[in-house]
Parts: sequence; C-alpha cells; structure tokens
Amino acid sequence: MTFEIVSTSPEDTSRIGSSVAKVLEGGEVIELIGDLGAGKTELVRGLVNSLDDGVTVQSPSFTISREYRVGDLTIYHYDFYRLGENPGIVGDEIAEALEDPKGVVVTEWAAQDAVHLPTDRLTIQFSLDGDNRRLAIRAGGKRSQDVIKSLREDLA
Repeated sequence: MTFEIVSTSPEDTSRIGSSVAKVLEGGEVIELIGDLGAGKTELVRGLVNSLDDGVTVQSPSFTISREYRVGDLTIYHYDFYRLGENPGIVGDEIAEALEDPKGVVVTEWAAQDAVHLPTDRLTIQFSLDGDNRRLAIRAGGKRSQDVIKSLREDLA
C-alpha cells in the first residue's frame, strides 16, 4: 500500500509529521529516505512537537542518535549517513530500541544496509519536485498500513 502527498513548505512537512504522530501507539518503525535537505528532520520535528511542543528537535547527523520522551512514548531518531555499512555499537542500540513496546524508531539513511529493520515499517521516500517535496509513503505490513489509512483520512 502506497500513499503520495506533496509538501509545499517546511511547515507543510511538519504538518505531515504531526499527522503521523496522531496514530502512533509504540512499536512503529519509520524509515526516511531522501537527499540531504529533503525535509526528513522537519518531518520528525512535526511528529515530536505535536506530542510535546516544548521539545527541541535537532538532526542527529553528527550525534548519530537522539531520543525524545514525549507523553508515554519514546521517539528514537537515528541518522546512519556517517556510519555507512558499519553501524558498530549503534546497531545494538537500535536493536534494543526496536524491542521497546512504547518506542517509535525513526531512521534516516538506514537503506545503506547498516541496520536490519522489520518488514512492517512505514517507509517515506522524499523527492524534490521543483520547490516542493513529494513524499511517497509505503507500508510494509499491517500496522504501517493502518498508519497510512489514518494519514489518508487526516490529510484529505
């Protein structure tokens, strides 16, 4: 199942992240794919800030990971851009995060085979379309299909 949407601004991308956050229960995995500056962190900012607007969300490009405790959820935000194909100890860290029933794992650049993500994940592919961003959102299983159904309703 795939759903596509166009973002016309950073605020729009943040709003899409807020819509994703509305249906999170814990246990979800979100894979973000796109070039540098495509809006991946902006989407995470919208997701986290809709759950707790007092949290400052920063790109984990240099720290590799960031953790946000929001409500009864923990958002684990990873960026594997600098790790390439050898995640090292971060591979163990993400394995632990995937076992947290109240955790939501969000990854950037995981497609480099640095980590093994579950099949049931929401994959969001960002592509540039002039000044806009096209987001192709794909479900890999039942839970991520439920998220897409909710997104369609919320963003219609």
